[in-house]
Amino acid sequence: MADFDERRPIYLQIVELICRRVARGELPPGTRLPSLRDLSQELAVNPNTVQRAYQELERLGVAATRRGQGTFVAEVPDLVPRLRRELAARAADKYLQELQSLGLSPAEALRLLAERTKERDDDLARGGSTERK
Repeated sequence: MADFDERRPIYLQIVELICRRVARGELPPGTRLPSLRDLSQELAVNPNTVQRAYQELERLGVAATRRGQGTFVAEVPDLVPRLRRELAARAADKYLQELQSLGLSPAEALRLLAERTKERDDDLARGGSTERK
């Protein structure tokens, strides 16, 4: 069951969840998505909410419905790299907004990110984990 943010429409959060799974390779192009009923039960949401999410995924070109067969991850060129880039750009925007709210400039935010990246690389080189406390 997903932990939904009450401030945002659930169907959009389902769209993001599926897009993330596609971007990570958990749902490769051509994979059948769960039925409306199955996903609504898994996420504990109304089937109409899942239907709306699937319609939005189709509108975005991420999913395609085949009559009588179900809804599938779209088999379009560059789908996975496109989703990765879009999700990464959104994450970068959130990062920059958060640091700007703390009074840091974009250049300072970039320097901080470079420092943290180096620290993580160093941790990995020493056999550590990428997990941060």
